[in-house]
Amino acid sequence: MTITITAFEQSPDRGKGLARDMPVRWALEEVGQPYTVRPVSFGAVKEATHRTRQPFGQIPTYEQGDLVLFESGAIVFHIAEQHVGLLPSNANARARAITWMFAALSTVEPPIVDRSIATLFERDQPWYDARLASIEGRLRTRLDELSIRLGDADWLDGSFSAGDLLMVAVLLRLKLSGILDEYPRISAYVARGEARPAFQRAFAAQLAAFNESCAG
Repeated sequence: MTITITAFEQSPDRGKGLARDMPVRWALEEVGQPYTVRPVSFGAVKEATHRTRQPFGQIPTYEQGDLVLFESGAIVFHIAEQHVGLLPSNANARARAITWMFAALSTVEPPIVDRSIATLFERDQPWYDARLASIEGRLRTRLDELSIRLGDADWLDGSFSAGDLLMVAVLLRLKLSGILDEYPRISAYVARGEARPAFQRAFAAQLAAFNESCAG
């Protein structure tokens, strides 16, 4: 059965690989599963038709047969469970990889998202400088901890897994901030993720879709 995902017609990141469909594309490329993309506009995601698939009016969604999923982390988890390549066969290693998936989305990502919201929408507020300093303090604490845990290893727990995929996808949101430059181990870790052929294919597909939408 064909896998169909949704993505924005004109991604707000302008093809930089940061839109939420990117981890899903990457996961599908890692496990060698073909997929099609249903492009949707910013307006269409808020309409009833799309909300039957994604009740919060966001992207991506995942459809295969009568299965419809939303939330990029849940979709990546489903892909990893259904296909070989993103979760170890050893039960304990598999559990640890799943733990890192949750850590990426629940522990590392929140201060990154908070920082993005603050810098994009709160710069004109009188409390902006204090809030940004607080957010970046929390963020650097997490990055310090992650750097220590990663050490000199290539990946978080042995071989590359869905945990690394989601962690790299989360950390990429900091790439233009300059903060990652303060953490050589994490910067190298992100670069290894970006260098994976599956990532490159997913990135190229997302960028091509954005360029096509602009040309149209």
